[in-house]
Amino acid sequence: MTSSVAYELERSVVIEASPDTVFRYFTDSTRWASWWGAGSTIDARVGGRMCIRHPGGVEVSGEVTAVTPPERLAFTYGYVAGPASPSSVEITLTPTGRGATRLHLRHVFTDEAARNEHVQGWRYQLSIFGNLVASEVFADAASTVDAWFTAWSEPDTGSREALLARLVSGEIRFRDRFSLIDGLDDLRPHLAAVHRFMPGMRLERQGEVRQCQGVVLADWVARGADGAERGAGTNVFVLGGDGRIQSVTGLWK
Repeated sequence: MTSSVAYELERSVVIEASPDTVFRYFTDSTRWASWWGAGSTIDARVGGRMCIRHPGGVEVSGEVTAVTPPERLAFTYGYVAGPASPSSVEITLTPTGRGATRLHLRHVFTDEAARNEHVQGWRYQLSIFGNLVASEVFADAASTVDAWFTAWSEPDTGSREALLARLVSGEIRFRDRFSLIDGLDDLRPHLAAVHRFMPGMRLERQGEVRQCQGVVLADWVARGADGAERGAGTNVFVLGGDGRIQSVTGLWK
């Protein structure tokens, strides 16, 4: 690129996954194609070829100019057919805590109109990207939800607290009709009280979970020791990129 380049597009998003996981989608052609389109490829080494094939046959190609796993990738970018408008893309990844990653995109153009045409394109493409990564990271969301209900249903203090230690963040937040809980140290005695005052109570998931970028919806039913239903509702879980539960909000029916 030369000093004539003057038009920049920048976008920053948080992906609920570690930098190592996110970076694989920029270096593995199968994952690259999963968010760009069938036939898209990338040879993630300096001098390697990058190809993007959009639906409808529009093709972009370029050359990888920098690779620093799992922090940075840069490549040139231009349409195979159509007016020449050379540009370059730089993607940097920074860990943000809880296993998440901030992705910063910088796309530099020689043409203002070309820059403007890509604003919504990158907004959409990174949205697709974030969902694909989350679908991989949280593929086992149902098991995480089930483990939460198991912890609530476990009468043995040692077993329950060992499960919670593996399952939730130390800063876990829990809200429902009967709960205003902040932190694991607050949650432990709260669950102990459940078994003291409602012995034999258990929670069960009902139906499939629904997940979007680490936010999970799960329906549940509460049953007493006699098996009779004592309540039902929906929980909203927020999961961190490290797989731990960050917060739960229970909505009773």
